[in-house]
Amino acid sequence: MPCQFTINFCCMIAFTFAATASADEPAVAPRVYQNRLVRIEKPKPLLADHPEFFEPIIEQAHFEAPPLVVDDNADLHVRAWRFSYNARGIIEMPNHLKASQTAVIMVHPWGIDDGQGWDTPEPAGVADFCTKEKNHLAARHTREIIRPFINSLRDDVAFVMYSLPRAKDPIRSKLYRSFDHTPTPAERKEGAAELTAKLRSFRYEGEPLPATLSLSQDKPVIDYFRQFPGLDAGAKYNNAGFWDLPIPVTTDVDVEPDDVVIYDTEGYEPLKKFLQANGVRHVLLTGYATDMCFCRTTAGYENLSKDFNVFLVGDASLATFPSNTSPRFAVNAAISFAALNQLVTQVSWVKLDR
Repeated sequence: MPCQFTINFCCMIAFTFAATASADEPAVAPRVYQNRLVRIEKPKPLLADHPEFFEPIIEQAHFEAPPLVVDDNADLHVRAWRFSYNARGIIEMPNHLKASQTAVIMVHPWGIDDGQGWDTPEPAGVADFCTKEKNHLAARHTREIIRPFINSLRDDVAFVMYSLPRAKDPIRSKLYRSFDHTPTPAERKEGAAELTAKLRSFRYEGEPLPATLSLSQDKPVIDYFRQFPGLDAGAKYNNAGFWDLPIPVTTDVDVEPDDVVIYDTEGYEPLKKFLQANGVRHVLLTGYATDMCFCRTTAGYENLSKDFNVFLVGDASLATFPSNTSPRFAVNAAISFAALNQLVTQVSWVKLDR
């Protein structure tokens, strides 16, 4: 029977792996976690500190659970929550981490429309949150919420890290520390000059919106969207080469010499190995966009949560928000869905012992 064969095969592999692991490593008895859920009376809304950016989460049933992460000599305290359909409510729990074993990662802090020279193409080009107004709103969110949060932890955590699209290139290699290279001050100065020259030499101009469309009598709706889709970030509107430019980290955060940049094209495995080699076990994840890059790119939580204790800093993220002037409801929905299988915290719930 195929199903029984599959089960037996998987069990055999699991047994072999366990035997190998036990031969190489000392056995560590698992901790017995008492999954006690105590009803919280009159629970407060979650993620309610920044209502301009995040619509607070309001659920009828909240439960308190015992601490989940409990490190020896913990000095970083992260209260978090998740949602369970089976528990029929939100489960909150404290966590006690070692800051020196924690990385703060910001996903895709693109330097778009921030004065560095990488600008949204006219008249119809799109990048990041797709309009200049929305890009500026996201930039203000970065300045007001993410930058202070990162800087408050920088001196105590193992790493501050930023992920960017594409592969490492000669210009950004001189600007930012990577897994295998830390630029000298002279390299950084040279890289900054090259970045400015490269970005300002590009022609940020693409085609205008189509003035006419060719529609069939039978399927005009299909023809309409085929010729005029809701999102086209290609060469037609952005100009060829736009996405090949060296996308910088936004000026709305501080990039210190020891901060590390992650390049998406290198894939997850080098990031995983770098963090593990440096003793990182926990990740506080911030950045953009909650419904896209934040979850699915190299440093997104779908990768990191396979190997690390990940905490999504909900109010330090924004989702894309088409058809709206505010990201409030979009980021609420994205975080609420992620909370089915991720732990969510917020800036005010992250406390360092001083």
